[in-house]
Amino acid sequence: MAFRKFLPLFDRVLVERLAAETVTKGGIMLPEKSQGKVLQATVVAVGPGSVNQKGNILPMSVKVGEQVLLPEYGGTKISLEDKDYFLFRDGDILGKYVD
Repeated sequence: MAFRKFLPLFDRVLVERLAAETVTKGGIMLPEKSQGKVLQATVVAVGPGSVNQKGNILPMSVKVGEQVLLPEYGGTKISLEDKDYFLFRDGDILGKYVD
């Protein structure tokens, strides 16, 4: 897998956005412009955490495999082996889904 070759630094999180809905519940195909921006993603890699002024590492708030809610704008797009991923800071992630 591509993300095994890439490790984010400090407090950065590598995520893969979920696919946009292309069909409504009633079976109607949605054109690309009508599809909303997908704000949910799966965490595929995390950095070790940020360092505070005393030199201690602050732990990350998300783990690999968790579903998270992203802000509408932001993040850095990265292409690894023909697949698009996004890099966010840990503090930019709005929340995570729990079962």
